[in-house]
Amino acid sequence: MNPLKTHPKLSLAFLLLLLIPTIAPAQTRRTRPQPPGNPTIRNIVREIDARNVEQTIRKLVSFGTRNTNSEQNNSARGIGAARDWLYAEFLRIAESSSGRMTVEKQSYEQPKAARVPEPITVTNVVATLRGTQPGSSDRIYVVSGHYDSMCGNPSDAKCDAPGANDDASGTAAVVEMARVMAKYKFDATIVFMAVAGEEQSLLGSTHFAEQAKQKNLNIDAMLTNDIIGNTLGGNGVRDRTTVRVFSEGVPSNETQAEATTRRSVGGENDSASRQLARFIKEAAERYVPRIDVMMVYRRDRYGRGGDHIPFLERGYPAVRFTEVNEDFRHQHQNIRTENGVVYGDLPEFVDFAYVADVARVNAVTLAMLALAPSRPKNVILSSRQGYDTELRWDAAKEPDIAGYEIVWRDTTAAVWTNSKPVGNVTTFTMKGMSKDNYFFGVRAVDKEGNRSFVTYPRPQGRTGAGGANPTQQRPVDPSP
Repeated sequence: MNPLKTHPKLSLAFLLLLLIPTIAPAQTRRTRPQPPGNPTIRNIVREIDARNVEQTIRKLVSFGTRNTNSEQNNSARGIGAARDWLYAEFLRIAESSSGRMTVEKQSYEQPKAARVPEPITVTNVVATLRGTQPGSSDRIYVVSGHYDSMCGNPSDAKCDAPGANDDASGTAAVVEMARVMAKYKFDATIVFMAVAGEEQSLLGSTHFAEQAKQKNLNIDAMLTNDIIGNTLGGNGVRDRTTVRVFSEGVPSNETQAEATTRRSVGGENDSASRQLARFIKEAAERYVPRIDVMMVYRRDRYGRGGDHIPFLERGYPAVRFTEVNEDFRHQHQNIRTENGVVYGDLPEFVDFAYVADVARVNAVTLAMLALAPSRPKNVILSSRQGYDTELRWDAAKEPDIAGYEIVWRDTTAAVWTNSKPVGNVTTFTMKGMSKDNYFFGVRAVDKEGNRSFVTYPRPQGRTGAGGANPTQQRPVDPSP
């Protein structure tokens, strides 16, 4: 017997009870007050313009091919023409920076290799916007797109390879960010970079990352934008409101000792790159809420790679931005029409407004990071048994530091769900919260409320990113 048919009043009450949990959370979300945000960042969001993005993409396409093996001394066609135009464009942008932005061509000679039939010059075009705060200006944030392109054969220097989406879209986003952000001052330094040789196995980005490592540059985070312009996937799905951010969990440069410690205490989902991805998602939710950052817990797409990988391999936190639904008919294809289907990476398949929105997410992330203090260093979590969780860290060196926040989440949660301001201290105990039940982190806050991204702690008695001497202090097993 169905009691709802027997008791009509019970039926109505039952339906109301079902509706209440659904309606209440939605109402709470709508009425929750939002902080006003940083006016500089809000201005940057407004000033990024899809029309400029379109102009840059079409200009890069106009060079016919940008294959890294193509001509370097032709002013109208080939990688050299694109290189020189980007250099001139960054120089023009730098004029608005009051001398804070410098522009260079970073070149090296690439010998013959698998996708390089003859030795060539590979050139990155690099615009550096220097930070202005003592103690912060040596901290660097890098954003890149690759300006080279390819058709079906990565070594073919002659075929038309417009590369509108792969990767004029990412390069145009970087150029537009530089145009807007050059006139603003930031505590830390931002590098806007167009790299070559990506299609020949990440040549330009590898050279930059290796040079940075040799010079001991303090690169705190790297964002690469590659294939960020298509919103209609080959699967027929149109999505203008989602962008994927790929981040690795286990660091590419992890040592065996660090791996041993990580297995004993957790942290495979808490690399610095994962913390960067979480920061990006929070930044978008605050300043570009129409774009949903889809965090993908993978270094890159399945079996593929991008210009963030050389940075990861050298220990720098790095992520990749990519559209959510790709169309492989418009990637690495010779231009042609077969059975009424157009193949080739042409500008008519790029959604310029979407590229601008992805650029906005990048820009607010960079601005928030470059305005904030550096993330806490040497964050330690006590390994002692107990019912509380003790954390400590080194004091920040920035003159405008206000204090720190402890963040935490359930071990199965994707993002940080809770935070607690603890003041300008370097040690704090979370009373009644066991380290066995939560993941914890620490972030720095300055006097204007700018926050760093989170540092995940290592266990007391260990050294390195995940602990370099697992024999110093074994995990305690209290079982009999």
